[in-house]
Amino acid sequence: MSTGTRATEGVRPEARVRRPDERAAARRARAAHPAVLLVGIVLASLNMRVALASVAPLVGEMSEDFGLSSTASSLVTSVPVLFLGVGALVAPWLGRRLGAERVLFGALLLLGVGIVVRVLPSVFALYGGGVLVGTAIALLNVLTPGLIKRDFPDRAAAMTSVYTGAMIAGATVAAAAAVPLEKALGGGWQASLGVWSLLAAVAALAWLPQVLIARGRTDHAVRAVPAAGARPVRVWRSALAWQVTLFMGLQSLWSYVLIAWMPTMFTDHGMSRSTAGVIFAFNNLVQVAGAFLVPLLAGRMRSQRPLVVLVTTLVAAGYAGLMTAPVQGAWLWSAVLGIGQGGAVGLALTLIVLRSGDAVTAARLSGMAQTVGYLLAAAGPLAAGALHQATGSWTLPICGVLGVCAAALAVGLLAARDRTV
Repeated sequence: MSTGTRATEGVRPEARVRRPDERAAARRARAAHPAVLLVGIVLASLNMRVALASVAPLVGEMSEDFGLSSTASSLVTSVPVLFLGVGALVAPWLGRRLGAERVLFGALLLLGVGIVVRVLPSVFALYGGGVLVGTAIALLNVLTPGLIKRDFPDRAAAMTSVYTGAMIAGATVAAAAAVPLEKALGGGWQASLGVWSLLAAVAALAWLPQVLIARGRTDHAVRAVPAAGARPVRVWRSALAWQVTLFMGLQSLWSYVLIAWMPTMFTDHGMSRSTAGVIFAFNNLVQVAGAFLVPLLAGRMRSQRPLVVLVTTLVAAGYAGLMTAPVQGAWLWSAVLGIGQGGAVGLALTLIVLRSGDAVTAARLSGMAQTVGYLLAAAGPLAAGALHQATGSWTLPICGVLGVCAAALAVGLLAARDRTV
């Protein structure tokens, strides 16, 4: 072998081979910065309720355009919620097969497409777009808690408060902007709803760095695998998992009844549509405080039972107010319900993390809780609409929700015990 060849080998024998891989690794390292991941999570979270909350102030117009009854109108909200449950069935499997990062990226793209389909001039597109929207949100809902448990194991409760706060903040803006956007864009309710596809596109773009990290890298997957010799937890056979699941479902049910019908409850009692939309947005705004603070408090407690009592009592009091003095106390009931609703969803999502021993269990419990929970919750708007149509009053539907509050209190006290699945 020549001296020149040996010199070439001796200087940097692997430089020409490894330089591209090193550059790719450097790009992934920059993309892996926690701040980049945090931005991606926040933007994804902003999309988790926007497509649902933006509908409620416009249901009346949508019903008039398509000639829908109260029961059929409730399906505009119930169909996406139903597919929140159906989509949650496949989310854990997709996450294991393709990686959470890729599935979340695809879910944001699917959400944008679903929003656009929903505003096409067809009642079939209205419901079909709801199927896509619900499925996309289900993937975001289910995989985010496991990802937080995996990448922020020491700050799981704090991160849960951040993403639930962002989720409800997105709903607040969407609810408040629904009617003004309709007027500003001049395209009716279709333009008002369709504009939110842009937010989904921005979030998908922000999530691209995480897809880059996931390519050709195994450490994310390794961290999600249980310790050697540990047996996978069968969450479907766990009583504690069922208690967490039922609390998730019951609190979702009372929230989606309000998402579907709160503005209509006010307008049926003589309030203007714009005022009802503003109060509904205020309800969502107040939820941010509960969703942010309750997970932080929950993470500092061994047992979260006092928080279960607090949030269920607030929601029950708010619903009772809507039944007795809906217009006179609208702002008060909206605030009381908002704190309770936001606190309840934050607590439910935190319980998934706190009751799980590892990231794999968190993903499985999240899938179970949101599959069963949202299938249960989907019945809420539909049942409330049917009861209202049959009785011509909101008294019986609200009495039913008060029963749901009592059931949520019972299972929540069990789910809040200091145990793990």
